[in-house]
Amino acid sequence: MTDTGELPLHQFWWLHDARWYQGVKKRFGQDVANEINAEAMKFVARRVARWFVARDGVDHVKLPMDEFVEYFKQVPRAMWPQDMTNYQHTAVGEDTFETVVTEHFALKMLKAARSFDGYRCPCLEMRAGWFEGLGLDVEDSRSACMTHGDDVCRFRATVRRDGSSTG
Repeated sequence: MTDTGELPLHQFWWLHDARWYQGVKKRFGQDVANEINAEAMKFVARRVARWFVARDGVDHVKLPMDEFVEYFKQVPRAMWPQDMTNYQHTAVGEDTFETVVTEHFALKMLKAARSFDGYRCPCLEMRAGWFEGLGLDVEDSRSACMTHGDDVCRFRATVRRDGSSTG
């Protein structure tokens, strides 16, 4: 048996996801593929965040925003290793942080599969899943998106720390 080194399991799993999306698109249309993709992304993101909280045990709700951002950025990393995406999370206020995505493998795959036109970005649903999984009430918005022709994707999230929670 030949040693192949570290297997790129994330890449193989996301390759499965891409083929699944293409199959749904071919059989039922792009609108259905986009809808199911967004639902699945939210579900997986919520599960990843819940797993992360259970594993870590940090009371992230009470962290100062700069520390919360350091905590939070590990959640997306559980879904995509560094070689698949490039993004930064930055605290921009007492309860607000910004995310800027400059590269994402999924967009490259969509372009290669000629499915980029008509693709609806599921990022807000995915982020909603992360925030729900973390038990946070968050107002989240997108001001730029590479699927709309922007150079980056830009999100701003305000964490409501008034004691209310969705999780």
